[in-house]
Amino acid sequence: MAAGCSPPKLEDFILTERLGSGTYATVYKAYRKVNSREVVAIKCVSKKTLNKASVENLLTEIEILKTVRHPHIVQLKDFQWDNGNIYLIMEFCAGGDLSHFIRGRRMLPEHVARRFLQQLASALQYLHQRNISHLDLKPQNILLSSSTVPHLKLADFGFAQYMSPWDEKHVLRGSPLYMAPEMVCRQQYDARVDLWSVGVILYEALFGRPPFASKSFTVLEEKIRSNKAIELPPGARVSGDCRDLLLRLLERDPEQRMTFEEFFTHPFVDLNHMPSAESLEKATALVVEAVKKDQLGDFSSALSLYCKSLEYFVPALHYESDGRRKRAIRSKVAQYVSRAEELKALVAVSNRANFEQAKSARDLLKEMSCDKPRLLAALEIASAAVAKEEEGDDSMETLDLYQQSLGELLLMLAAEPQGRRRVILHTEIKNLMSRAEYLKEQLKMRESQNEAASMDQDPFSDSVKSNCSLQ
Repeated sequence: MAAGCSPPKLEDFILTERLGSGTYATVYKAYRKVNSREVVAIKCVSKKTLNKASVENLLTEIEILKTVRHPHIVQLKDFQWDNGNIYLIMEFCAGGDLSHFIRGRRMLPEHVARRFLQQLASALQYLHQRNISHLDLKPQNILLSSSTVPHLKLADFGFAQYMSPWDEKHVLRGSPLYMAPEMVCRQQYDARVDLWSVGVILYEALFGRPPFASKSFTVLEEKIRSNKAIELPPGARVSGDCRDLLLRLLERDPEQRMTFEEFFTHPFVDLNHMPSAESLEKATALVVEAVKKDQLGDFSSALSLYCKSLEYFVPALHYESDGRRKRAIRSKVAQYVSRAEELKALVAVSNRANFEQAKSARDLLKEMSCDKPRLLAALEIASAAVAKEEEGDDSMETLDLYQQSLGELLLMLAAEPQGRRRVILHTEIKNLMSRAEYLKEQLKMRESQNEAASMDQDPFSDSVKSNCSLQ
């Protein structure tokens, strides 16, 4: 439809400004004429522009959108038609699209990108459970519900298909910047192309440009067809979990790319702790249990429960939009963090006795393992981790040492014959796992504290709170 054309007439709606247009459709903002004066977006598809393939795509889009209901997928309210057009009456998203949001800020802080990613992952999990692939994931097709409290709404299902995990397709779909290499190279592809696109979107959100940004299509195609592994920009400052997720999503070989199940359960995605209406309820339930353990003198269990509650309190802070309730949650969080720090000191005292007892068993195990150099090396790594923790070093580096030693020791245990050494090794592994789990909880608690603090101190977060709080 030409840019100068006036909006088409629709009996129950007043169509106003044009929001965007593509090859087959123009999208208008509109008001329902009666009662609520509800604001909607109407996608007008000109029948004249439709060929056989685009008709099939449109029918699939309508069929999919009629059946899906999810807080992070744009809702199809109705569809109508007349002699000239087909009209899809959609939920209106006042915050524009994610592409515009990223461009306006150049790049997003990791904690903001992560919240958006969780919302996108939640929508994709819902679709994946129904064997639906989007096949055109890009920031332009991800809308924001509002400019004041934005959350993502996955939109534009014009290329979407019902695809079982084993289904393979050959038709080129989507936008080259966000297409998986196997699609661009016109090979067979399956639902995993959506995971590649998610990786490109996350990359662009964090670094301000997609990994294959190019000045011409020829250069772009060369980059996509290259066998060179995707690298993060020099000096990229992202967490280990974020880096791991990016590189596993942006794996050129679909057979080596992470699976949907691995994506949904990845620690950076962590859908279990996604901000939601249930976050505060989950946090409160954990605190109630923590207080009970605390009163019974079980300080170690109480500390663990307080740490776990923080992993829900911070998402609850993100989700809450009422200022008064947000301040009340923040006050409670400060109170529980203070008690957790006191408990940490109490637990440290009892840990010292455990350290001594465990050290004696570890020394005995070393003496019994002179014929096992690999086992000895793993025990030395474990000793280094324990020594760092005894010195008060509860950093990621110490946790890495624990995990490195455990990886080796578990292999040794599997090959160890029955006998006294196996019994002591089994006990040592249980003890080290307990230490690693404790350390992991402390690191998560610190991360939660830092994230809660960043909502107060980070200038971007201030603008998010006052102008576009993340829900």
